[in-house]
Amino acid sequence: MKLISMNPYTEEIAEEFETLTFEESVQVLIKSRQAFLYWKKVSIRERRGYLRILSERLREHQRDFAETITREMGKPIKQSLAEIEKCAWLCDYFAENLERFLSEEAAETEALKSYVALEPLGIILGIMPWNFPFWQVFRFAIPTLMAGNVCVLKHASNVPMTALAIEALFRASGMPDQVFKTLLVDAKTAMQLIEQELVDGVSLTGSVEAGSEVASLAGRHIKKFVLELGGSDPSIILEDADVSKAARMALQARMINSGQSCVAAKRLIMMSSVARPFMEALEGELRTLKIGDPMDLATVIGPLAKREIVETLSEQLADAQRKGARVVYGPVPPAGKGFFVRPAIVYDVQQNMRIVTDEVFGPILPVLIAETEEEMVEMANASSYGLGAAIFTRDLTKAERLAREIEAGFVAVNDLVKSDPRLPFGGIKKSGIGRELSLYGFREFVNIKSVVIKEA
Repeated sequence: MKLISMNPYTEEIAEEFETLTFEESVQVLIKSRQAFLYWKKVSIRERRGYLRILSERLREHQRDFAETITREMGKPIKQSLAEIEKCAWLCDYFAENLERFLSEEAAETEALKSYVALEPLGIILGIMPWNFPFWQVFRFAIPTLMAGNVCVLKHASNVPMTALAIEALFRASGMPDQVFKTLLVDAKTAMQLIEQELVDGVSLTGSVEAGSEVASLAGRHIKKFVLELGGSDPSIILEDADVSKAARMALQARMINSGQSCVAAKRLIMMSSVARPFMEALEGELRTLKIGDPMDLATVIGPLAKREIVETLSEQLADAQRKGARVVYGPVPPAGKGFFVRPAIVYDVQQNMRIVTDEVFGPILPVLIAETEEEMVEMANASSYGLGAAIFTRDLTKAERLAREIEAGFVAVNDLVKSDPRLPFGGIKKSGIGRELSLYGFREFVNIKSVVIKEA
């Protein structure tokens, strides 16, 4: 099997890569195990030094890395640049907090001394997606590496050049060989590797189906796993919201990465009392979006990453129209090549439409209208997902109360839902298990060891 790097804007193939066999992949894991025996003993100071170098190189080569992302999966270049900067920030954050995260935690018992220590598990396999191809890898790898583990990456099949660029970046930081390694393998081989004793844990960001399969396999072999499986995030517009600001931010939240984001605002729920002015403001914002060449800094919506995503979105939109939905379209995509979908707002939405029941991975925003706050919460929670949610209101006391009622791992008030190195990130229900980032994410792939010492 070959992994193909194709530009979704020009539809040109940049390069093809042969995948490793299972046997070749196992040999990589054996070398990674040897690297772990050394890496776990490396001092905090030295680990922090590698992070500083990573941060510097990310910023120094920001444009090059961003262009690799944009050429390989179509993200608008301005957003790709921001993704690289966010990776550098992540490195800075863990460099600043590493000593605190790894400090022993004293516990009061009747013993002479009792404490909790964090120790690495070993080799952690990361199965990462294409939509944030640098950030998703870094938010998995940096905490995992800094805890003393080594990382093996199975990246998405459509971003092999990005995967290799990330490996080269870690190598250029001076980290020992095999501490971070990219494996160009297919999904079947990745699943076989989870079964190997050499692998001590697995982190996956992907579909519910892939997460279920990984969890089943890891559970069968008693291995730790973390899953981030996407979402159907609601944006809730209360009657006292700043209509202009909320419309601008809600549309931005939906259209980020051309709608291909787990935490995109995939359902807009508004009070009927503000429906008319809000829809007018929303449509006004829609008309201003620039769609086209992803290398243009002014572009907001670029091509989607794969042709099949375009086909799925067309089916989801057709399903809504058959069931009575009204569609308002945004700017027309450029003619010719490119995996484009015309951005759209969908009204008269019913709960049985696929644009509500499915995770819609593209620039389509369904709008639902509620009569009461209770109905809004009910609509927001009427999903098998529970990743993030946003609430727009001037009443912050009410916002905090409603935030407690929303079934999600992250709630933003008067802001977009976005991951932050300082906060744990992850979901509930079918949006996943476990957390990434912050101290909580740092503790996912460690042995939380209790030590009790008494007099001889």
